[in-house]
Amino acid sequence: MNLKKKNMVVCILFAVLLFGGFFLCLFLPKPAYSKSERRGLMAMPRLTAENVWSGRFMADFESYAADAFPFRDSFRSLKALTAGGIFFRQDNNGLYVRDDFISTVEYPLNEESLDYAAERFRFICEKYLTDQNKVFLSVIPDKNCFLAEESGHLSLDYEDFEKKMAEKADFAEYISVSDLLEKEDYYRTDTHWRQERIGDVADRLAQAMGTRLTEEYELHTLTEEFYGVYHGQAALPLAPDSLQYMTGEGIDSCTVYDWQNGREIPVYDVSQAGGRDPYEMFLSGSLSLLTIENPEAFTDKKLVLFRDSFGSSIAPLLISGYAKITLADIRYIRPEHLGQFVDFSDCDVLFLYSTLVLNHSETIK
Repeated sequence: MNLKKKNMVVCILFAVLLFGGFFLCLFLPKPAYSKSERRGLMAMPRLTAENVWSGRFMADFESYAADAFPFRDSFRSLKALTAGGIFFRQDNNGLYVRDDFISTVEYPLNEESLDYAAERFRFICEKYLTDQNKVFLSVIPDKNCFLAEESGHLSLDYEDFEKKMAEKADFAEYISVSDLLEKEDYYRTDTHWRQERIGDVADRLAQAMGTRLTEEYELHTLTEEFYGVYHGQAALPLAPDSLQYMTGEGIDSCTVYDWQNGREIPVYDVSQAGGRDPYEMFLSGSLSLLTIENPEAFTDKKLVLFRDSFGSSIAPLLISGYAKITLADIRYIRPEHLGQFVDFSDCDVLFLYSTLVLNHSETIK
């Protein structure tokens, strides 16, 4: 084949790809939501003179075109595999894989963020608590703590992180749980810890707060495959996790009330295991205010648990040690409003937060 014919073939192939991609973009259905990334996709911007003149139309159209591109998830996977397998990049979109565990690179330590979190916790103590309340703090290390060193990624100094947070929140007794955890205690494809592996963490928290856990648990495994939040973000073809949860007499007999939506909810809503975020089967996810009451409790002790999403799976394990647990998520309810809903008299208070939230505490109101 002579040079002229080669050039013609190249031009034809380029035209086919160009116009084929154009018509696919034009006529293929445009999803409004990405299940793998767990986010809404950009809609087609309105074509108005004002939008065009301000430059907003083209800026929004660029985002829309990236979200609406045909076979987008396949290309995301191809890009992730190429970045790691060919170009030997250590991470993709801030995520990396080590021993089939996906983790985010959490670095550096943001001391101003710790200051803000401690200030909001202090505000709650000064506004609502008295000397009759016992106050505790515990920090949950993120998965990067157990993967970064052996994989060669940047990592927080978690010992220093805990020390700084304990010093800033000097109004609370610090309970360390990091020595009880390892990478296998976390889901491989998700942020969170596995409930069936944190019984020792619940026991230490309970003992430090002056109660004991009496529950004997039964383990249940769901048939649904669990692809965590990191799986979609990493866009890598990794095997799913399994979802397991613990039941017992105390858990089975307790009642849970969701103050945000004015309804009673189950401890485990297994119908959500097949939804957008299967982890939300634990206490229906990150709701702003819940109360769990245990009519079978051996004690009249009460606990107010300030928590992030990690608290959803450990709270059921603590219920056998308390007559009532109130869960407050101050990422969704302002601390100034808590007095309208929460009775702080004669109760223990535990601030239980992951490093992922404390190092980005702008999410706290």
